[in-house]
Amino acid sequence: MHAHTDTSAPAHPASRSEQKQRTDQNKLAKRLLRETGRAIADFGMIEDGDKVMVCLSGGKDSYTLLDMLLTLKARAPINFEIVAVNLDQKQPGFPDHVLPQYLGSLGVPFHIETQDTYSVVTRVIPEGKTMCSLCSRLRRGILYRVASELGATKIALGHHRDDILATFFLNLFYGGRMKAMPPKLMSDNGEHIVIRPLAYVPEKDIIAYAAQKQFPIIPCNLCGTQENLKRVEVSRLIAEWDKKFPGRSWNIFGALTRVVPSHLMDRDLFDFAGIMANGVASEHGDKAFDSEQFDDLPTATPTDDAGMDDTPAHRRVIAITDLRR
Repeated sequence: MHAHTDTSAPAHPASRSEQKQRTDQNKLAKRLLRETGRAIADFGMIEDGDKVMVCLSGGKDSYTLLDMLLTLKARAPINFEIVAVNLDQKQPGFPDHVLPQYLGSLGVPFHIETQDTYSVVTRVIPEGKTMCSLCSRLRRGILYRVASELGATKIALGHHRDDILATFFLNLFYGGRMKAMPPKLMSDNGEHIVIRPLAYVPEKDIIAYAAQKQFPIIPCNLCGTQENLKRVEVSRLIAEWDKKFPGRSWNIFGALTRVVPSHLMDRDLFDFAGIMANGVASEHGDKAFDSEQFDDLPTATPTDDAGMDDTPAHRRVIAITDLRR
């Protein structure tokens, strides 16, 4: 008898480019998870026993948000529920089968709320005028109601770092006030807590992750409204700064977390009228005769892999995400 000889071709190891691609994808996923967990920890967004309503529009941001929260739910040392909610506003051409099929395949509890706000808006707003303002008000009221009906304790939105920066500059340039988009705040009707777990995540990472995961993206131009030109202008400005001065937008973003009310001019935040000299030295006192010195801040961002392990924030996120799994 002759021994059988295996003549099949040996399996070829993955090419260097394939290995690098997998490595980069793993780094991206870990980075997103780390920054989402860090934001949740820093701002106390999710607590044991919460029921988190994830507002899912069908765009890259909300898909990424849901994906991150599902992973954190499986790994977190606390118990919380997730329910995905989509508002079908009956825009012409909206593919209402996409989200139910996707969420059903994940086994995620979900609710589709159908309200024909599109007809209301098109009836009220003159042709050629932007519908965004009225549409958003109607959408907000409906989602608040749904959150109450579902017993949700938190409403999670998919806004990211770039959204927060753009909102800050919009308020600064056009509103004459220093105001951004908070990672966590009570809703304007006083009945809900709104959270933004992607607050530390840059949009470019979300774009890359959505492409990697091949989310079934639903286009956001179904209603045919114009883009918010002011927001587009601000976003372009931020992108140009980052291209010319890497890290600048992160420095500005970081400034939102290091506010010094005594060195601004808001009398509601600081009692300027009540200041009295007390003879006690303070590093935050006015250095009236010194010229300002601005040392370059580190350009490493919170999404870099290097330099994060020794920070208290990173140690907090390990408790939430347990990235070793």
